[in-house]
Amino acid sequence: MSKRLVPSMTALQCFEAAARHLSFTRAAEELHLTQSAVSKQVAQLEDMLRHHLFLRIRRRLQLTPAGSLYLAEVNKILTQVDMSSRYVLTYGEQTEILKVATQPSFGVRWLIPHLKGFGKRHNNIHLDIRNEMEPFALLQGSADVVFFYGQGTWPGATCVELFGEEVVPVCAPELLAGRALGAAEELAELVLLQSTSRPEAWHEWFLEQDLQSVSAYHGPRFDTFYMALSAAQAGCGVALVPRYLAAKELAEGSLVVPWNHAMRSAGAHYLAYAEHAAEVPKVRALVEWIREQLLA
Repeated sequence: MSKRLVPSMTALQCFEAAARHLSFTRAAEELHLTQSAVSKQVAQLEDMLRHHLFLRIRRRLQLTPAGSLYLAEVNKILTQVDMSSRYVLTYGEQTEILKVATQPSFGVRWLIPHLKGFGKRHNNIHLDIRNEMEPFALLQGSADVVFFYGQGTWPGATCVELFGEEVVPVCAPELLAGRALGAAEELAELVLLQSTSRPEAWHEWFLEQDLQSVSAYHGPRFDTFYMALSAAQAGCGVALVPRYLAAKELAEGSLVVPWNHAMRSAGAHYLAYAEHAAEVPKVRALVEWIREQLLA
């Protein structure tokens, strides 16, 4: 294996500070080093990279094209190191990190509200929650527990069904001003907001009512239901979304159901964890908590 090209953290800090100030002297003052020490670190870095990072013009510094390119990469590295270090500072010796992956809209509208109180009961478990469109994180080892929508089969994982769902069309009340929708197909005259994850949804919704619509696949497309809901609230068109996601807006009246036909979704929402993790205390704690929330 070839030797890795890994400069010291001191060299990277000296380069970044010098590039930011365009001065070895000011960089040295910030880092509590001597000017010659900073200059030497940068020179060693240039030797390693076989590129000049600075031009020295009339006792002033100027980044070379290679220096500008390297600065962008070094900033990423130093930022990540800083974040990781601060991350560790937040934990005590008894704290465990539970990595949770969830689809964005489900996470915002269902999961987060149902996690209220979990930290108080399990103050030794720190939740690290991130967005994932698919449950691949579980197999890649970057998540301990995954929430996903689908058929509930995932190789090497135990899947716990949470609940099914039904989808309904929703739109802003002002979108219907002056309209009297007498039949579902008249919705096709409005802009149909599309969901990237369920491209067949509108077509199936019309088909379930023995209707055809040439516009079932037409309209702005959104990555998440949350974005589609926001577009519907803004009056951009009609979104076809799971009813539970729009419950708050429907109760408040900022969204309405223009045609009351609810279509049962083919899949359901699941919680999943690796089969070998069934008895891991932090995983078991979250699974039991979610089960309690479903019964509440």
